[in-house]
Amino acid sequence: MTPQDNQDCGIALFEAEQSGKQIGLLSQRFPDMDLDDAYAVQDAMLAARDAAGFRRIGWKIGLTSRAMQEALQITTPDSGVLYDDMLFENGASIPAGRFIQPRVEAEIAFVLKADLEGANLTREAVIAATDYVAPALELLDTRILRKDPETGAIRKVTDTISDNAANGGLVLGEGRFDPSTTDLRWMGCILKRDGIVEETGLGAGVLDDPVTGIIWLAERIAQYGGKLSAGDIVLSGSFIRPVEAPSGSHFVADYGPFGEVRCDFL
Repeated sequence: MTPQDNQDCGIALFEAEQSGKQIGLLSQRFPDMDLDDAYAVQDAMLAARDAAGFRRIGWKIGLTSRAMQEALQITTPDSGVLYDDMLFENGASIPAGRFIQPRVEAEIAFVLKADLEGANLTREAVIAATDYVAPALELLDTRILRKDPETGAIRKVTDTISDNAANGGLVLGEGRFDPSTTDLRWMGCILKRDGIVEETGLGAGVLDDPVTGIIWLAERIAQYGGKLSAGDIVLSGSFIRPVEAPSGSHFVADYGPFGEVRCDFL
């Protein structure tokens, strides 16, 4: 892909987000695109969001589970950027039409009190830089078709990364927990949609330890001169499969002693 291709695709994704009309698979249009191309497209999409006045508030990490990595034939997570318009209060009602094809995942959110940058970070460094962890729901969306209607081809990881790692929004629970005294591997969730248990999972489903994802992200963006900053919210990755969220859905994520996270899709 050329720099102009990256720019054009990023703008197209931003416009798709604003209009609610999906674009075709980039992996079909550019069959040789690689991960660098995908992140370049993502950067162009995010630059359009920046120019429109949206404010960055953190990051999301995706594709952290072994099942999802195997499904997409990759061995690494991916990442996207969170913005202020994506943050919903616990119990929020999501307006109809706010997302195109929303889905819900259960996550552990890290809120930082100090910067994290550079290579060779340790688990202890991440814990020390974290103000608190909180139960959360990630609201996924896609500005790119999940499946090509003519060929039947499905999205590839390059499509997902280009599309800001399929990020749509997040809901934070009220609980604030010290990561140094919380066993994040056993921090689990029972996710119900309309009163029916759809998924259960544990934090260990995220690379065996959610902190591992934070280290991966900090080291990835350090390669490009970036860092995780104090105040950032970082979604560490889902430990359940995505659950569809059609209009009229009511979600309750029961994190046991860590509280509940709820949202409704109108």
